[in-house]
Amino acid sequence: MPSRLLQVIALTLEALGLAPGAAHLLELPVKLAYAPALYAQVTSTLYALFGPVGGAVQMAAMVTVAVLAFRSRRLPQGRLLAASAAALLVSLLLWAFLVAPVNGEWGSSADVSQAEFAAAYARLRARWEYGHVAAFIAWFAGWLGMAVAFTMPPPAGAGVRLQP
Repeated sequence: MPSRLLQVIALTLEALGLAPGAAHLLELPVKLAYAPALYAQVTSTLYALFGPVGGAVQMAAMVTVAVLAFRSRRLPQGRLLAASAAALLVSLLLWAFLVAPVNGEWGSSADVSQAEFAAAYARLRARWEYGHVAAFIAWFAGWLGMAVAFTMPPPAGAGVRLQP
């Protein structure tokens, strides 16, 4: 198995990558009950750092897990790590195709009346919220696969050899 340091970095980045999706999931029941005007006001201001910080962390996590998968390709864990990297990629693609277009449309609604602004948010909120849920599920699957790969016993006769 590749170095423990790379494993710790991957675990940390993937765990941090879970945080935004978990937050969206926990907020979902409450936010869906908000009136459109309140939903628009909260959603348009609350997530300013989710994209720049969360996106960078998630991209770094995906690359790190892909590197681990490549370095472990001849080990039993290699396939599981490759599947984990693929799940992380699916998560990012789900976000890009489901959530990002909504962000763009909402961003272009900033210069309209409050009623039109709230209506734009109300019209697209289900896609935005459930897009985050779908991306979180894929990300969580990637994290679980990686965690299982890291806890698998070494192949029989391989001995335990940790690289610095």
